[in-house]
Order: sequence, then structure tokens, then C-alpha cells
Amino acid sequence: MLMGGGGEGSQEIPNDLERYFRKNNNRLIDKWIHYFDIYDRHFKRYRNQETVILEIGVSQGGSLQMWKNYFGEKAKIFGIDIDPRCKTLEEENVRILIGSQSDRKFLRKVKQQIPPIDILIDDGGHMMDQQIVSFEELFPHVKEDGVYLCEDLHTSYWLNFGGGHKRRGSFIEYSKNFIDYLNAWHSEQKSLKVNDFTKSVDSITYYDSVIVIEKKRKEHPPHAEQTGRQSFESYAPRTP
Repeated sequence: MLMGGGGEGSQEIPNDLERYFRKNNNRLIDKWIHYFDIYDRHFKRYRNQETVILEIGVSQGGSLQMWKNYFGEKAKIFGIDIDPRCKTLEEENVRILIGSQSDRKFLRKVKQQIPPIDILIDDGGHMMDQQIVSFEELFPHVKEDGVYLCEDLHTSYWLNFGGGHKRRGSFIEYSKNFIDYLNAWHSEQKSLKVNDFTKSVDSITYYDSVIVIEKKRKEHPPHAEQTGRQSFESYAPRTP
């Protein structure tokens, strides 16, 4: 998290994650306030299930405690951080792996050490290469019906993080290709082909500073069907 903030205000707190955050007296948590609604919207179906969560970026360890509280005692929670001091923040059902998220060899070892992931949260260093390498290495390790969430995407517009508006190599520009991949089943050009992303992804949702990619429950191409009687001859080309 970078530059998090926001006041409590007088409105009712909308979900358990933000309630935990507001009452937190444990380890430090630093989050943009609008993230809590995003988390709850995409994560709540996993609560009290045997869920595997991986968060890149342990920092002070507060968010790992928050996930443990939110998901319940059946959850297995893993963290990745480059700071070796973070290893001391391990506790029951929370394991921390020390290494760099831009190190492909390290991330490949991570995939050998932890089970397939239900929820992956990238709140790491927020540099462009870190976000891209982490996605390329770890997205295949996310289960069917799983969720990949990368936050603090505003660094894609910050020059000192390798970003900038429309700058090649930013994670935002990289992720815009996902829209084409999602629709590749319908492409008539050889330049856009169905790939593993096309086959496995159900939806892509962009928010302020956050992208959420949700996988399908089963791999299958889209198909169209018709029901009912035709009222008159149609002159418009049928889209499917």
C-alpha cells in the first residue's frame, strides 16, 4: 500500500474487513479505504471455506492477520516479502516465504511449496516488472474459479515506478491485452489467437487502482443458442 488514508466519517461501516481495520490494535495495516468494498465483493464467497490465500507484500503483517480473521480458521494464508524480518510474523495458519516477486526462480519454487491458490493479492513493491513477473509466474497457479487481484495500479502512472500515461511496459498497458485475450474466441485475425488466458478467465474488473481477474469454474468456449419462433425474416447479420 502507498499513501493510504481516509477518515472514519459518520456512515455505517459496510463490511467486516473495514470493521476489522477500524478497530485494529494489532499489527499495522495500510490500505486505501475503497479497497475494502472491492475485497468483500470478490472474496466473501470464500469465507469459512478451506481456502488458500497468497498475499505478496507482508510489510508489518497486519493484513495477513486481517485475512485470517476474515476467512476463518479453515484458511491457509501465505505471504511473500523480500524483507527477512517478516519471517518472524508467522503464526498459526500463516506462513511467510522470503524472496523477491521479480525473481522468476524464486516464484517457481513458491509454486512447488504451496498448494494451488484460491485468492492471490499482489500488494508488493508496485514496480512494473514486479507486477508483470508475478502475474506471469503465479497466475497459472491460481485454481479454477479463483481470483487474482493486483492493487495500487496507480503506480502505472508514476514515472519513478516505471509507469507513465500510455507508457509501454507499465502494468496497466500490459493488462489492456487481457481484454483482447478474453475475446479471442471471436477474432477473425490470426494476430489474436485463443490462449490459456482466453480459456481460463471468466471476467476482468477494473477499479480505481485495482484489477480483479476471476477464473472460470470450467474451461469451455462460449456458445450461443436460440429459442422461440421467428417473427419475420431478419436482414441483419447474426452475430454468433
